[in-house]
Formats: sequence, structure tokens, C-alpha cells
Amino acid sequence: MSHAVTFNHNKYRPFTPVSKPDRRWPDQAITTAPDWCSVDLRDGNQALVEPMNAQQKLRLWDLLLSVGFKQIEVGFPSASSHDFAFLRQLIEEDRIPEDVTVQVLTQARADLIGRTFEALKGVRRAVVHFYNSTSTVQRRDVFKLDREGIKRIAVEGARLVKAEAAQHPETEWVFEYSPESFTGTELDFAVEVCDAVNSVLEPTPENPVIINLPATVEMSTPNVYADQIEWFCDHVTHREAIKISLHTHNDRGCAVAAAELGVMAGADRIEGTLMGNGERTGNMDIITMAMNLYSQGVDPKLDFGRMDEVIAVTRECTQLPVHPRHPYAGELVFTAFSGSHQDAINKCLARRSPDEPWDVAYLPIDPADIGRNYQEVIRINSQSGKGGVAYVLQRDYGLELPRWLQVDFSAAVQGLAESSESEVGSEAIYQLFTDTYLNSRNGWSLGNYQLQREGEVDALTVTLHHGGKELTATGRGNGVVDAFVDAMESVINTRVVLVEYSEHTLGQSADAEAVCYIQLNIDGERPCGVGRSNDIVHASLAAILSALDGSGIAMTKAA
Repeated sequence: MSHAVTFNHNKYRPFTPVSKPDRRWPDQAITTAPDWCSVDLRDGNQALVEPMNAQQKLRLWDLLLSVGFKQIEVGFPSASSHDFAFLRQLIEEDRIPEDVTVQVLTQARADLIGRTFEALKGVRRAVVHFYNSTSTVQRRDVFKLDREGIKRIAVEGARLVKAEAAQHPETEWVFEYSPESFTGTELDFAVEVCDAVNSVLEPTPENPVIINLPATVEMSTPNVYADQIEWFCDHVTHREAIKISLHTHNDRGCAVAAAELGVMAGADRIEGTLMGNGERTGNMDIITMAMNLYSQGVDPKLDFGRMDEVIAVTRECTQLPVHPRHPYAGELVFTAFSGSHQDAINKCLARRSPDEPWDVAYLPIDPADIGRNYQEVIRINSQSGKGGVAYVLQRDYGLELPRWLQVDFSAAVQGLAESSESEVGSEAIYQLFTDTYLNSRNGWSLGNYQLQREGEVDALTVTLHHGGKELTATGRGNGVVDAFVDAMESVINTRVVLVEYSEHTLGQSADAEAVCYIQLNIDGERPCGVGRSNDIVHASLAAILSALDGSGIAMTKAA
């Protein structure tokens, strides 16, 4: 394989790690959920090929409320007339619940800040999130300013939002500042800028300021980001009066990991979107992070119990598909096609008590917790094995196949899956089972039978039908099964050994249908058979005949 001439790793430099021998975050564990802020309606919306219309925004807003978000960034009203109108609709139609805070974004510019407060007029409580970029490359190539010039922009922005807020004392104001492109900013300068902003805003523990430290572009491994967060927390002034917020992007595919490690490093708050929608490779996926906490026994403070509804609304509003392997939300994330995986899941589910902690192989959480059912867990294709087939038949048809019958039947399913070159559905599996064991393949069927007890021995007379002809056979033995085997030996003139026997009912009532499973040994071969009837004796005889009928060679002697 030849590479394009422009594919040259030498043009890139490794990210400089943080020198921090005193790091503490690796020993921390997340035991409580952070404050969540959904930015679906702002950061997510601005990244869409077709931004949401008013109806879609309202639909997504209602979904976010139902999931349990208490902070929702609703737009950039100073830069978008649509965002301005949507925010006004929320306020004027009283759509913001008492315990929910709206957040808006604005650059640290006088004209934009004024317009932002105009959009927020009459709101009960709001977060005003202002920002300016502080990174080395932005200072050098975009703004062409030195550190002091960039810091002046931030400080002036702080003065403006504080002054505007003072003119509207009827609203409870919360200020949020982001040194945008934090991950590309020298740590000492990030602290210097944020300290300068807070010297204007004057936060207190009772009225803290939110300092948001975004990975606007993901530039390093998540552990380096965690070092940056811990270093910042250790050096910023008045840490007790600051809520540290994180807004991670997914350029390296590690946004969730970076956010989790950032919380371990001291962050209090997380901004992200449902399903990770956002610019380039997207934002941090709040569903994944929240469900990760849930899987560790931590209350995420968000309810994804109706995951399919969350997916449907999000997909409808964003016009973006959901990958079938998307963590927790994807169609196939709880599905096992592999035979060994299916067998392990089946065994774990069979032995599990509802009262014990969840501990099932290959399933990090119970699919039922997010509204999924076990029909989605085990599905059959050419990679599947006996355990998966048995699970499907038990789940959908109540058939409890013993292991030896699972082995026998799995070969037939494998053949069907390989010939179809696709997934095999539950109905097709059951039809194959019926054709293999319950429908006579060579034309034999069971007629009337009579059983008599003669001392210690049972005597059986049974009628068999084949090709319009009738055959009567007699046998003696210890029980009806043994007597029927004896009768069939005389018919086919071959030694028959009963190797395995298993039976169960398909219901709780006295007249519930019984199912019987049989494995025989005939000339070294081990044919299996199944019988079902409201009469357990009839089911047992039918199972033996099924095994003999399926053996083919043995039954031709009687034909």
C-alpha cells in the first residue's frame, strides 16, 4: 500500500505534558454526579448541517427537561436571531421550570453583551457565559495580541456583564467565563486571566463564578488534561468561590475519558450534548458519561430510563443517525452474536437472583434499566452458538433445551445462518427446530398405545403409522420409556440405548403441554428427538420416535 506524499507524521509535535509529580487525581474516585449543563441547543445546534427550527428546538428542550437537566444552554442570542427568538419564547411563554436555569453564550464584546441581556429580560435566573480565546496560537496568529492584550479583553468583558446585570436586579445572575482554547493556553496565563476576571466579578462561596476550562480542541491524552485541571485548581485564587466546569471536545475520541478524569482532578461541572453532537468530531457525550456513573452505582441525576425515546427525539431534531454501536444508546450495544458470549450471558441470567447486584458477563448494565428488553441481547447469525439459540427458544417459546440438545441443534442453525448470510430471526429458528425434531422427516407418526403393569414390568402395545400403513409393536421394560425402546428394537432389529432424557411443562396448569427431549445411541450414532403433548407419556413416546425417525438409517429397516 502506497501512502500519499502528504502523509507525514514529522510535521507534528507531541503535546508537552504537565510537570506535576504531586498529582493526586489518579487516586480519586467519582462518587457523586457533577453538575450537568446541556449545550445541545447551542453548541450542538450550531454544528448541524441544517440547524433546528423552532419546533425542533422546543421538542428537544422538552426532552432535556424530562431527562432532568437543571442547566441548559439555549443559544447565542446576540449572534443569532433564531436563538434570540427562541429564548424570548421560553421566557414569555413561561416554559422554564422553577428549578431550571437557562444559559446563554456571548463573546466578551460590548455590543454582543448588551444584546444578550436584552434577550434575557424577565428571566428568573440565568447563566451569562462569556469568553475570549487565550491560546498561544490564537494570540499570535488570529488576534495578534500579547498576553496583556488578551487579558484586557477578558477583564473588560467581566466589567460589562457585571454592569449589565446590575441594571436588572430582578434576575438572579450567574457568571461563567471561559478562557477559550484552554488546552492550548499556558497554564500560568490561564490562571492569570481567570484571576483577573474574578477580581472584577468578586465571587463568593455563596455566589460562585463558573470558570469553564474547555478542551476546545482535544490536543492530548486525557491524563494530561486531568493534570491541567488539577494544576489550575491548585493555583487559581479563591478556589472556594469557583465552580470549575469542563467542556471537552472529541477530536481524539477521548472526550468522555477526559471529562471523567477532569472530574477526578477537581472539576465540579460538565458541559456536553446528547449523543456527543457538536463541531468536528463532536462534544462530550453526556449520555455515555452519565451511564458510566450509573454502571458504577453512582446516581447520575439524569434519567435515561426511556433511552429509545431519547434517541428518537434527538435523531428527529438533529437529523443525525445514531451509530448502532454507540455506547448505551446504539441498537446493537447489548446484542451478542458470538456463541461464547451468548452462552455466558444465558448462564449468568439463568442463575441470577433479582435481589443481588448486577453481575452478568458482557452486560455492564441491565438493558431493562434503559427500557430495552432481552430480545435485543441475544441474536443469531453464523457466529452464534448453542447458548444463544437456546436462549432465544426459551425466551420466545418456553423451550428449555438441555445442553446435549443445544449441541445437536446448533449445527442446523449454523447451516441456516451461513446459507442465508444474514441474521436469523426467532421465528425462523423455531421453524427450523420444528422441522428438525417435531415434524416427521421420514413419515413416521405415533398412534394409539396401551400400557399395562405386569408385576414389576410394564408392558406396552403401540401403533405406528408410516406411508398409509399401520404397524403394531410391543415391548416390556421398567417404565413406559424403557418399554417403548424395547418395542422399537424389535421393529428395527437394532440395539437402542436411551442416553439422555429431559422434560418440562410449558405452563403451570394441570393440562399444560409437556415437552420431552430424548437422546439415543443407535449403532454409535446419537440422534436426538423432541415430543410435545398434553400427555407426558405421549410426549415421551413421540420424542423417542422423533429421534428414531431423524436417524434415518435405523428406521429404514422397519419401513
